[in-house]
Amino acid sequence: MDRPEISMDQQYEDGLQKRKQVMGEDFVERAFAGADEFTMPLQEFITRNAWGTVWCRDGLDMKSRSLVTVAMLTALGSTHELKGHLRGALNNGAKKEELREVLLQAAVYCGAPMAVNAFRIAQEVIRDWDASQAA
Repeated sequence: MDRPEISMDQQYEDGLQKRKQVMGEDFVERAFAGADEFTMPLQEFITRNAWGTVWCRDGLDMKSRSLVTVAMLTALGSTHELKGHLRGALNNGAKKEELREVLLQAAVYCGAPMAVNAFRIAQEVIRDWDASQAA
């Protein structure tokens, strides 16, 4: 299936670079490879408007931005996005202990069920991360 044309403006390009930096090339490639004519506009929107604007701003370092994102995704119960952003936080230099503290903080403010779910996801991501670092 042919992929739809992608508008290559600077905001999009900056967003694509930042998205790959944080989430990893493979993750981003899979997101675009799984898109079709219906979903490609969403991939473009996210790349341009989330990654190309907020993620490219000054004011927070990348690790802090990732930790805030992990907390918000925990609060929302967005398990798929949380998994990717936990990996992104590690890519941005977050330590396992920092992730644990963010999730414990979320337990207080978001509730234990959300935190239990987030801890399960983080445990899997960290296990995979450790294995990839050992290889």
